[in-house]
Amino acid sequence: MNRVIFTNGCFDILHRMHIELLAFCKSRGDYVVVGLNSDESVKALKGDNRPIFCQEDRKKVLEALEYVDEVIIFDEERPYNLVKELRPDEIVKGGDYKVKDIAGHEFAPVVLFKYNTDYSSTKALEKLNS
Repeated sequence: MNRVIFTNGCFDILHRMHIELLAFCKSRGDYVVVGLNSDESVKALKGDNRPIFCQEDRKKVLEALEYVDEVIIFDEERPYNLVKELRPDEIVKGGDYKVKDIAGHEFAPVVLFKYNTDYSSTKALEKLNS
């Protein structure tokens, strides 16, 4: 049986740490599911100027990556109900989170991925606009 690993995010402007996170997910299991914030949930989280790319475009880019097996768009700000439904073997999130704050941590063990905080879509946009 496949070991299912779940991660989630906006993935608005794909950057190196996104790729490293997804590669880490793949190294932990057989089947990687990415919960992708819908356009409306990205707006709620990041403001009216986001997302830069629509949910279908972001989904297509993620699906093209060798580390990703499935992408599911969700409308909530946090994927609690999606994790509850999927019941993955593990949830992977960036190291800036605390386990107790991760949506669905009640349903699967959580592994925190240590990443370089110099990388973010928000920082990339700030750099482009400066």
